[in-house]
Amino acid sequence: MLAVTILSFSNSIFAEEKIAVFDASTAIMASNPAQARIKSALERSDIVALKAKIEGLAADLQGLEKEAESKRLTWSKEEIAEHNKKREYARADYELAGRKYQAETQQIQQSIVQEFQPKTEAALKLVIESEDITLVLRREVVIHFSPKLDITAKVVDLMNKVAPVKDSSAP
Repeated sequence: MLAVTILSFSNSIFAEEKIAVFDASTAIMASNPAQARIKSALERSDIVALKAKIEGLAADLQGLEKEAESKRLTWSKEEIAEHNKKREYARADYELAGRKYQAETQQIQQSIVQEFQPKTEAALKLVIESEDITLVLRREVVIHFSPKLDITAKVVDLMNKVAPVKDSSAP
């Protein structure tokens, strides 16, 4: 009898609790204001130039590979060594430019996360209050959950309503 009473009491406690799962990074990066900021950051002249450089270096590497395929049999050992050296220099330049681009995009993402963190926390708080949520868990630490417990999309929707981005392509 005591066990039944304890079980029914614990069930009533848990019935009053509302648990949710939330992913702050996804919420920030999926919001329209953050997407607009990412787009404008990736359109900066230095980022565009770096991306063009990477594409040019990739084309150079591809050209060197095709040249080696078509002429390798007619080259001397010295010509092969010289071509391999050119190819390695081009590959090193390509990889360096790629690392620079990756570092720049990571810096952009970090600055956006820092900028939008307070807005995301405010939106999360409003969702928590409006839905009477008693416990919010970070999505990345939860092994399994029902998708209906994930409030990330609700927070994104609220962020988009609070700070809508004007469509610059509209007349």
